[in-house]
Amino acid sequence: MTIVDILEQNARLYGDETALVEINPDVKETRRITWRDYELVEPTSHARHYRREITWNVFEEKANRFANALKMRGIGKGDKVAILLMNSIEWLPIYFGVLKTGAVAVPLNFRYASDEIRYCVELAEVDVLVFGPEFIGRVESVADAISVNRLLIFVGSGCPNFADDYYEMTVECSSLFRRPALTEDDDAAIYFSSGTTGFPKAILHSHRALMHACVTEQNHHRQTHEDVFLCIPPLYHTGAKMHWFGSLLTGSKAVILKGTSPETILSAVSSEKCTIVWLLVPWAQDILGALDRGEVKLSDYTLSQWRLMHIGAQPVPQSLIHRWLDYFPHHQYDTNYGLSESTGPGAVHLGVENVRKVGAIGKAGYGWQTRIVTPEGADVTPGDVGELCLKGPGVMKCYYNDPEATARTIRDGWLFTGDMARADEEGFIFLVDRKKDVIITGGENLYPVQIEDFLSAHPKIKDVAVIGLPDARLGEIAAAVIEVEPGQTCTEEEIADFCRALPRYKRPRRVIFADVPRNPTGKIEKPKLRKRYGGEGLVAAQNES
Repeated sequence: MTIVDILEQNARLYGDETALVEINPDVKETRRITWRDYELVEPTSHARHYRREITWNVFEEKANRFANALKMRGIGKGDKVAILLMNSIEWLPIYFGVLKTGAVAVPLNFRYASDEIRYCVELAEVDVLVFGPEFIGRVESVADAISVNRLLIFVGSGCPNFADDYYEMTVECSSLFRRPALTEDDDAAIYFSSGTTGFPKAILHSHRALMHACVTEQNHHRQTHEDVFLCIPPLYHTGAKMHWFGSLLTGSKAVILKGTSPETILSAVSSEKCTIVWLLVPWAQDILGALDRGEVKLSDYTLSQWRLMHIGAQPVPQSLIHRWLDYFPHHQYDTNYGLSESTGPGAVHLGVENVRKVGAIGKAGYGWQTRIVTPEGADVTPGDVGELCLKGPGVMKCYYNDPEATARTIRDGWLFTGDMARADEEGFIFLVDRKKDVIITGGENLYPVQIEDFLSAHPKIKDVAVIGLPDARLGEIAAAVIEVEPGQTCTEEEIADFCRALPRYKRPRRVIFADVPRNPTGKIEKPKLRKRYGGEGLVAAQNES
């Protein structure tokens, strides 16, 4: 069975029920109209938020129409179709339309610049690029190079003359599609690594891996047909999509929210009766900050049905979760760990029953195995730090067109994650840091995540990143880049006093007050910070502060 079979099953079982809702709080509406198989609203300058929805029947029909449009243009099994779209109600039907043909779906990061788009399209040997209006300029600047033997398809109004119009292509296509036989071993998708250390790698997954992500997610969070999932992160990323796979497996409703303000999130949970919300650390911090300052009041929303808040994609400060449970004591909390190379979240899983272990990323997820190893590949003694390794049905097939990187990362079936971790006496795994982010100062190993977790408990700190900077005497020193809570002021002396509870060698030797940059999936962009504050950049930052 593949996830394409699940979609077709949902259309049979729940055809007239809502599958997807899209909410855009930046656009308002006054009246509703029906257009091209789904309800939408005509945007105006006032009234309610822009909202669209489609049923499982319409979801299936739209996927079939796009599959037929691709088939008419010679796209089939083994071809590759890149998707460069902002979150929208079209995203997932397009994705499934690609999979139905037997082609490989290739989601692209919406922050890619033109050269990165071209690089990824060429690396993955893409045959079709589907893109939205936000990317016209970026795609046009490389269109002459990438359109050779490639089809460019535009999704939106005002199709540029160098692309084909998605709506014109699909409107006359049949809503039925006879797809080729698919097996779990067939190639299904290429996802790209985050690219925070340079150009990203192309990660090839099979249908088996995607199907296992569905089963893992539903096993961990016990989705039922009555649940409603709020999806905020970008759908190009494995995290958002694989968490939504739990809704797919149960045929339950999901809400795609375009907006991350506390009011927007709480309003969507309230109006759509959401029961499960996956947040990134910055969004949870913003909600807590708004509650602390009285900018939002929980009594203004209907939230009693909200049962689960889970966070992933980056280390989660313990203090954040304790504050969250003060405001939402009835919430189940969970965190999941994973990589794009392991089909996203779930390879390691805390579990809602283990809130007492907040700070850990958990134990091996459903169907997964874990090891923590020395540089020589031997298992470490419990409590010692080593590299976390994963094994299971969700491990990637390979880095596409990069056999050397594949051989370094997958050894004897084990995925070497590059993340440093330790396990306690109960077997719960604690993420220590990325292997490349470890700071060696005077011969001692410092793990920035541990220092960040400590500093995040300071009431004036909104966000923090600890990086290593060159030092003539010690080799490297730890520098803390601190983003202060809005309306607060903080000094180096306050931070130094707070850090007296840390062992002396772990205390940051530099403090820089500045914004902490994060990518769309919530990860701190530490290479950007090291580049900005190394050498002359550090002097400039100190002068600014």
